[in-house]
Amino acid sequence: MHHRDLKTRAARQSFPLDAILLDRTLETPLHRQLYNVLRKMIEERSLSAGSALPSSRGLAEDLGVARNTVISAYEQLETEGFVTCKPGARPIVVDLPAGPPVSIDARDDTSRHRISARGRLMMDQPNQHGAPGHLSFHPGMPDAENFPFNTWSRLLARRAKAARYDLFGTYHISGYPSLREAIATYVKAARRVRCTPEQIVITTGAQAGLDLLARILLDPGETAWVEEPGYYGAQAAFLAAGARLAPLFVDSHGWTLDPPAGAAPRVIYVTPSCHHPLGATMRMEQRLRLLDVADRLDSWIIEDDFDGEYRFQGQPIPAMQGADRSDRVIYFGSFAKILFPALRLGFMVLPPSLLPRISQALSITGQFAPLLLQAALADFIDQGHMSRHLRRMRRIYSVRRQAFRRLVGEYLGDWMTLRTSEAGMQMVGMLSGGRDDRAIAAAARRRGIVVSPLSIHYRHSAPLTGLVMGYAATDEAAMPQGFRILREAFRETNTP
Repeated sequence: MHHRDLKTRAARQSFPLDAILLDRTLETPLHRQLYNVLRKMIEERSLSAGSALPSSRGLAEDLGVARNTVISAYEQLETEGFVTCKPGARPIVVDLPAGPPVSIDARDDTSRHRISARGRLMMDQPNQHGAPGHLSFHPGMPDAENFPFNTWSRLLARRAKAARYDLFGTYHISGYPSLREAIATYVKAARRVRCTPEQIVITTGAQAGLDLLARILLDPGETAWVEEPGYYGAQAAFLAAGARLAPLFVDSHGWTLDPPAGAAPRVIYVTPSCHHPLGATMRMEQRLRLLDVADRLDSWIIEDDFDGEYRFQGQPIPAMQGADRSDRVIYFGSFAKILFPALRLGFMVLPPSLLPRISQALSITGQFAPLLLQAALADFIDQGHMSRHLRRMRRIYSVRRQAFRRLVGEYLGDWMTLRTSEAGMQMVGMLSGGRDDRAIAAAARRRGIVVSPLSIHYRHSAPLTGLVMGYAATDEAAMPQGFRILREAFRETNTP
C-alpha cells in the first residue's frame, strides 16, 4: 500500500466518525445535517485547530452518502470561515479565537450588555394580553363567532387576485386612497367628525398611532396631561417619548379640568366618548371647557374614540373634534372593536398643519399598514358590510350586557359592585373590603379567565381596586360557567 494511502486511512481512523449521525427521515437535507455536526465539533474544539478533515471521497464512503453531499458541507464551512481548502488537499480546521467565557452569573448581570434607559422604561410598562381560546371576560375583546368572515375572506381574495402594482409595494404611505375616503365618509356621518379624506392617516392600530403622535408632538421633558385612572398604553407611549405625565383626574363626577401646576401641557389625552377604563361619557359642558383650556394653554388634544360606537343609552355622542374650531384636536380610532383586534388597522384625523411630511414620519417608524388589507377594508365599508355588522353587534351586545350585570350580582355580589356606565364593551367592578385586584386577576388567569386589575390604570394617586371585565366575547349561555370559575378565584383570595 502506498505511503499516501496509509496516511489517508490513519486520518480517517482518527476522525471521530461515530459522532456523525445522519437521519434520512428528517426534512433537513443530509448536507445540512453534516454541516451542522461538523460546525458544532469545530466550535466545541472536538476537532482541533490545524487538523485535517477526511477527504470528501473518503468521508462519503464511510457515511454511505453521495460525494456531493460532503462537498456541499465542506464548501459551506469554508464560506463561513471554519475551514480552509486548497485544491487537491483536505480541508484544514481554522484556529478560531476563543469566545467570551460563559457563566451562569454572567447571564443575570445587568451591568453587561446594557440597554438604554428608554428601553428599560418601555420594558417596565404594564400590559394585558389574552391567550387563544380564553375569551371569558377579556376586556375590550369583541365577539368572533358573529363576524362575517366568509364575506371578509371573499373581499380579501378578490382584492388579492385582482391586485397588481398598486397593492404590492410601499405606496400610499398615509393610507390607501379608497380607504381614506371610506373612513372620512363614515366618521363624518357616524361621529360628526369634520374632515376631508386627505386628513385621514392609516396606522397599524391605535397604539401605533399613539406612539407616532407622542414622538411627533412631544419633546423630552414636556408635559402630557393624561387621564387618571387612564389607558396605560397611552401613558406608556408618552413616557417612551420622554414626556412628563401629569394627572387629569376622572371620577364619578367626570373630568377635573384644572390645568396641572408648572409648565403647560403640550398634549392633553382624553377618551371622552367612553372613558377608559371607567366607561363614563364626557358631557358637552366639559368638552367645551376642555377645548377652551387647550386653546389658552396652546396644547394639542388627542381624542381617543375608545368604544365610541357602542353606546346603550340614547344615541352615540358626537366626537369632540367636531366642536373644535382651532384645529387642536387629533381624532383617532381603530377597527379592533368593530371588526377584530388582529386586523391591526387604525386611523387618525390630523389637523391640516400636521399633514405636511407625515409620510416621512410614518416611513421612519415602518408603521404603515398592508395595502391589501386596507383595500379589502375599504370594500367592506363601501359595500355596507361594516354598518350592518355594527348594527347587529349592538343588538347582541345589549343582550349580553344585561345578562352580565345580572350574573355579576348573582355570583360575585358579596365581593364586587359594578359601576354605572353608558357605553363600551367592558365594565368595572369595584372591590369591597380592601381586596387585592392584582391577586384576583392573577388567580383568574391561572384558571383561564382574563380580567384586568383596575389599579394598574393609576400612576399618581392611591388606586381604587376593582376588575375591568369584558362581556362582549362571551355568549350569555356560557357566562354562568365563566362566573363560577371567577368565583373560585375570589374564594382563593378571600382575605383582604
